Amino acid sequence: MDGWYVDDRCINCDAARQLAPDLIGEAGGRSQILRPPNGEAETRRLHAAAFACPTRSIRPASGPPNQALDPFPMALDNGVLMCGHNSRHTAGANSYLLLRPSGTAMMIDTPRWSRELAERYAASGLVTDVLLTHRDHAAHGRQYADYFGAHLWIHEGDLDAAPDADHVIRGLEPLEISEGVTAHPLPGHTRGSVLYLADDRYCFSGDSFYWSRTTCDLEVAESVTWYSIEELAASLARTAGRLRFEWILPGHGDRQRLAADEMSRRLRALAERTRLLRPGPIDFTAVRW
Repeated sequence: MDGWYVDDRCINCDAARQLAPDLIGEAGGRSQILRPPNGEAETRRLHAAAFACPTRSIRPASGPPNQALDPFPMALDNGVLMCGHNSRHTAGANSYLLLRPSGTAMMIDTPRWSRELAERYAASGLVTDVLLTHRDHAAHGRQYADYFGAHLWIHEGDLDAAPDADHVIRGLEPLEISEGVTAHPLPGHTRGSVLYLADDRYCFSGDSFYWSRTTCDLEVAESVTWYSIEELAASLARTAGRLRFEWILPGHGDRQRLAADEMSRRLRALAERTRLLRPGPIDFTAVRW
């Protein structure tokens, strides 16, 4: 497509397609430009996709993307920013900044590391904690925590991915991280997977579940479950009734906001569907983004 293209470094992580689904699609196991942007709003969406892409594969033919159109960190709501600049070392996972009433912030999972980006994120508020959802997203956690002077958190089940964590979440019971923020252990995708619930509004689910554009519903990535789909089903059954939120904010997969009652209904239904799943081979192509 004239003007923009996707180079051959694409790892098909879906991050760019989430930000510009009308402009970027999937074909042959990689992203492709569907059409050129039309107008300023679409140009900005395509630039957001380019600056989120972990391999920098979304590019204008004229040269690098316009740095002035880098929107990150980008507000999703008045309490959450999306970090963008996804890292290849986290398989292109999304990361977030949770803003607190005190003027501080927490980072959930990590973007790619650079000092310039760290300075940019720090401008959003003093980052007190870096909360890792699981081992796959632990890259750069120590670097960001040290830069911010923040506490690094991970669950004991994935501790070998961040053995120098400052706080280790243990067992299966919810743990209050700070006022309004609770960690809920959710083994399944990995042994040490955790989701973080904030203010009964935001659910940072890591790779435990996500919003699918294909099904228009909450889904689990059953074909990319490294530990146990049965354990994930048990985790959801144990946890679904405890969680109340409006925003689903995953590491992989799309984001969505719905009324809390509707999210609760969909999460309970997801727990029931997951109970019926059985182990299968790892297959990245089977994920219904």
